[in-house]
Amino acid sequence: MKILKFGGTSLGTPERMQQVADIIRNGTPMMIVLSAIGGTTDALEDITHYLYKNNKDAAREITSKLERKYKKLAEELYHSEAYHQKATELILSHFNHIRSHFNKSYSGLQQKSILAQGELLSSALFQYYLEEQQVASRLISALAFMRIDKNEEPDELYIQENLERELAKHQGASLFITQGYICRNAFGEIDNLKRGGSDYTASLIGSALEAEEVQIWTDVDGFHNNDPRYVKDTKVIRSLSFDEAAELAYFGAKVLHPASVLPCKLKEIPVRLKNTMNPRDEGTLITTSPSRQEIKAVAAKDGIAAIKIKSNRMLLAYGFIRKVFEVFEMYQTPVDVITTSEVAVSITIDKQDNIENILHDLKKYGAVEVDYHQSIICVVGNLMADEKGIIYKIFDALHDVPVRMISYGGNQYNVTLLVNTRDKTKALNALSNNLFRYEQ
Repeated sequence: MKILKFGGTSLGTPERMQQVADIIRNGTPMMIVLSAIGGTTDALEDITHYLYKNNKDAAREITSKLERKYKKLAEELYHSEAYHQKATELILSHFNHIRSHFNKSYSGLQQKSILAQGELLSSALFQYYLEEQQVASRLISALAFMRIDKNEEPDELYIQENLERELAKHQGASLFITQGYICRNAFGEIDNLKRGGSDYTASLIGSALEAEEVQIWTDVDGFHNNDPRYVKDTKVIRSLSFDEAAELAYFGAKVLHPASVLPCKLKEIPVRLKNTMNPRDEGTLITTSPSRQEIKAVAAKDGIAAIKIKSNRMLLAYGFIRKVFEVFEMYQTPVDVITTSEVAVSITIDKQDNIENILHDLKKYGAVEVDYHQSIICVVGNLMADEKGIIYKIFDALHDVPVRMISYGGNQYNVTLLVNTRDKTKALNALSNNLFRYEQ
């Protein structure tokens, strides 16, 4: 069985939904994982935001606008009056559910329930379209098998046992539809796998079923060797290792959710990135096979703050590093990059919700400086394939770009640099010109 995940842009119009139906109609046993239709989750988050602020008029306005969008989609998607009527009733039911929260005291549980409506709607509407087209398929609710534990980590044994149970109810069926992103928590309440979690859902399902392949369908042909928003003439990377893909996804490449590669990596299940608008393109294949090419790609991640702590004592004084990291742990703030010297340590973070508290607590251990508006640039590939030339090529490219930090040697798959965001585009282009010149 193959697992195919389609993102919100792949479902954003009736024409794109029809394209998805054409892609999956090939007789291959598969499970389809669907995100919410493009723009839906953002709108639902806005609704929950206004409910939290007790601005119910604004919440009602966004709800009505989103409902009109779905009704228009239903008018254009279905050809028969019967299925148009079924879809309209379904849409009304879900939006009545959203409105039912308007007169309740706001809570996190309400937020999760409202956010879940996007995936529940897209999967049901798509299932109706397949029925109308006489394509045999079964809709299975992710809420019946997808669960996270008390640590908000996937409960993989539960997922496997309950998914197999759900599939066993439909003997002879070979095409299944389910939702990405949504799940239940350890208490049975509706929850989710956070933004981008539909990729994670597909990977978890692929792992549970030991799938032949997991495919992530978006609106691009796969990973590019640089960010096409800032660099011209980028090229699609046809193959990556799991480690390379994880580095690129974490450090800025938006085509794949960073967490989604791990379940498939552990089971050695290939992951392929494909373009819904260009289905014949082979895309990017991610496997356990190590890369032969020394440098594969460059990615950038914005919104970074760099914090430097200069110790009043020697950096190597017992317990100093531990105390610094305990501050970040206290405020549940992950660290991206760390560099050290004899008397100072520099750390980057992208989650800045508690940065004022973090800076206050760090001042107990030394002088603290912070630089905002920084960008991490990550050069990814099998760096061991060209040990002598990598650093030279990188610094030769960046000879007139100020580099705030550099991390090299943590693993063989990346060199990480920190630059001011205003220099990011210049740095990306310079790296492309120097690192990928031989491909042109």
